Formats: sequence, C-alpha cells, structure tokens
Amino acid sequence: MPDEPDLAGLEAERARLYADLSQVRDFRRGALNAVRRKCGKPNCACARPGHPGHGPQYNLTKWAGGKTVTAHLRPGPELEKAEREVAEWERFKSLTGQIAEVNEKICEARPAAGTDAPSAPEGEKGGSGRRSRGRRPLR
Repeated sequence: MPDEPDLAGLEAERARLYADLSQVRDFRRGALNAVRRKCGKPNCACARPGHPGHGPQYNLTKWAGGKTVTAHLRPGPELEKAEREVAEWERFKSLTGQIAEVNEKICEARPAAGTDAPSAPEGEKGGSGRRSRGRRPLR
C-alpha cells in the first residue's frame, strides 16, 4: 500500500531520532516563570494603580515527591543555566515521544514471525477463542 511507510524508512527515522537523543545535554525537569509581586507597603510605588510590582523574581517549579516545589533563581549565570537545562528537558520529552510513535509504527509494519502479513490493524479485537471461567460466588 503506497500510503503506509516502509519498514526500512521507519527504522532509518528511528536511528536518526536515537542519534538526536544522544546529543541531549544536561536537563532538568520543571518550568521557569518570572513573577512580579506587590510588597504591601501603602507608600511604595508598587501600590499605585497600574504598577506591575517588584521583580521579576525567577522561579523554577517542578513536581517532586507528590508536591510542587519552587526554587528561586538569581538573574545571571544561575538563571541562564536553568533555562538551558529546562530547554533540554523539553527537547528530551519531544524526542522520546517521537521515538515512541515511530516504534509503534515499526511494530505495526513488521510482520509476525513466520508470516508475511502485517499484524491486525489497531482497534480490532482478536480474542482468545475460549471463554473465561466466571467469578466464584462469595461465601
């Protein structure tokens, strides 16, 4: 079928993605954001209407141990390093997602051992041919 990608092409795409993955540098999970806030002092400039507030304060937020953890970052080398690491995390996630998609296509395109036909299309039930034993009644 002309619409389906060939197995060799899919394997070449997977090899390219693996090569790209090997180039991923240090990464850090999380998201960076800049926050401005008002200090609460009535005579401060930030109390005036329309003033954006003090800041920005840069935060790295991540999920760890079932909780959201925020680290405050200083502008300069510390922030630049975190920006690079978070960007590499996004690149890593993107590449692993693409690899998973290509691998699924390879699995669908590769014929089963001993046959030349591709496996059953996605969404079709195969079934085992025998019925399960029902549940035992509670005592």
